[in-house]
Amino acid sequence: MDDRRLQARLSLFDALAIVAGTTIGSGIFIVSTGIAREVRSPALLLMVWVAASAMSLTGALTVAELAAMMPAAGAQYLFVREAYGRMCSFLFGWTVAVVIHTGSVAAVAIVFAKYLGVILPMVHSDWRLGFVAVPGERLVAVGLIFLLTALNLRGIHAGRTVQNLFTITKMVALLAIVIFALAIAPNQEALRANFGGWSAFRGPAGFSFSVLPAFGAAMIGALFSLGGSENLIALGAEVRDPGRALPLALISGAGIVIVLYLLTNLAYLSQLPLLGNPAATTAFARGISGAQAGRVAAATMEVLWGSAGARLTSLLVMISTVGCLNGLILGGARLMFVMARDRVFFAAASRLNEASVPSVALTLQALWASTLALSGDFGDLLNYMGAAGALFGILTIAAVFLLRIRKPHARRPYRAWGYPYVPAAHILGSAAILIDLILVKPAYSLFGLLIVLSGVPLYLWIKRRERLAGSSAPEFLALGNEPEVDIV
Repeated sequence: MDDRRLQARLSLFDALAIVAGTTIGSGIFIVSTGIAREVRSPALLLMVWVAASAMSLTGALTVAELAAMMPAAGAQYLFVREAYGRMCSFLFGWTVAVVIHTGSVAAVAIVFAKYLGVILPMVHSDWRLGFVAVPGERLVAVGLIFLLTALNLRGIHAGRTVQNLFTITKMVALLAIVIFALAIAPNQEALRANFGGWSAFRGPAGFSFSVLPAFGAAMIGALFSLGGSENLIALGAEVRDPGRALPLALISGAGIVIVLYLLTNLAYLSQLPLLGNPAATTAFARGISGAQAGRVAAATMEVLWGSAGARLTSLLVMISTVGCLNGLILGGARLMFVMARDRVFFAAASRLNEASVPSVALTLQALWASTLALSGDFGDLLNYMGAAGALFGILTIAAVFLLRIRKPHARRPYRAWGYPYVPAAHILGSAAILIDLILVKPAYSLFGLLIVLSGVPLYLWIKRRERLAGSSAPEFLALGNEPEVDIV
């Protein structure tokens, strides 16, 4: 029997870099355009980000208890299993591993390729592979996925080195842009348009109840941009002193990103009017709401430094997406790994290579994410999963309440700050978002929930084959030799 184990080699700084690096991806550079179109108010734009930040922080303050309590590979799967049972955890793993996480890997890789195309236009053309023409963006995305996967196959040290380098680089660059745009060279015309009086600040719709549906819809993009802590949670077994490091990294990382995001949006408002004409010929006239392809960061830099500023932004987004993608690849494979250990995924996915990383899981993840990237259909797939993702987020936070009752004597190095009020507030906020999603996008939400439920017959089939096989299952299904992970 292979006695290799995951090695605890990640420091507190490494953990912080994973949280910040996977959270700061491409979202902060584009989603404010969509938010501006929804709320049409500088005040409401900032309120959306404040509300989403509050959701992110309350989530971090709560889930840190579970992370410190169960510092294991793919730990969010274990949170769900311990609280709700094996079928529910399988549905979570099935949904995240097959759709949400790998779809996110594909999406982030495609964003990198699109911004590379700004610098190298040939990326936007079709490339011929024999008799088949494939969009260059998709091939670049696949190449990046396999490059970062290959680096991570060399061991956690290689993965963390890449993560630290790209996280530091993009945070310094983003902070420099904020300082220059907000403090050194603010645009006076933009400031007058956005802050030149109460009526300008609150926008044409004001603060009436009629804006609530739009406000809720706008929250989705902001919350997506603030997601990323689950990748550190999935690496819990590889963090040194996890009882201290995991809560510190999750909470501090969320706080750092929140401050940076709020400053970034103030920087946008200091250079561009919120509302503009999408058909206009200048970045300033298009404003935040009319930024081309949603590239509000590029528009901001174009106002500051012309076309050179837009190209610099493309480079920054590329750096940011590489750091985000590396963290996604690091964390996602650990979910497949723990599912294999729990005997509900391909047994081979529980194997570690000589560098003590789940090599088969990393390879499977790269293959499936690349398939999604090549197909080009992952965008709608991710839209379908918004409601399902929100539902599993609620279940994860609610697990804190259930496990406090069921396992009151379990070791808890950190207890959720503000319990029970902070977790309850997060659940209520998430439930409101879920209801809004169902009302605004009923077809998308229903289809996403059907994708989750499609895992039920697969789980029942796995269990049936397990019973028929006795102590072992068919080789192509996971009935691995690793013991289950329990709370101690």
